[in-house]
Amino acid sequence: MGGTFDPIHLGHLRAAESAWEGLGLDLVAFVPSAAPPHRTGPMALPADRLTMVRLAIAGHPRFDAWDTELKRPGPSYTVDTVAALVAERPADSFVLIVGSDTWPEILTWREPERLLSLVTVGIVERPGRSLGEPLRAPFPSARGVIRVEGPTLAISATEIRECARRGASLRYLVPEAVAEFIARRRLYA
Repeated sequence: MGGTFDPIHLGHLRAAESAWEGLGLDLVAFVPSAAPPHRTGPMALPADRLTMVRLAIAGHPRFDAWDTELKRPGPSYTVDTVAALVAERPADSFVLIVGSDTWPEILTWREPERLLSLVTVGIVERPGRSLGEPLRAPFPSARGVIRVEGPTLAISATEIRECARRGASLRYLVPEAVAEFIARRRLYA
């Protein structure tokens, strides 16, 4: 599960839990992006975003934080990350977890056909962003597209950053340890 995680929030965690449980995954790896090519760069430093992910998932036996993209220079292209992970772990199969707001954009990503030939895509419905029916892979070479069932939370990192900027409470938006880290580091202020 990739993203800027700027900051990671309860919506991300709920989506990951639904994917882990609903798809029977062995592990959900959170992969913070260093330099997303489709949007402006994250506000928090990469090390801070990785720390927030680690704080957020602490105690979950099937969640892990991978710094794969943070170690690589240049834009964080998902296809490059996935290809590297598949090469490093040839015995594993991968599911790329994305939100229903991201799924329509995948065809604009770098090498979408190659990306979808390497992974199955698990799509989590975001509130107000229905997937419709049926779900179909856009290329014959694609490994597959799966709907992730389960509850979702309408929370956005943009709103959380605005709350932090105003000094408003982040309670019930991010895990407590993440809220404390944001306050201590004065992130987004």
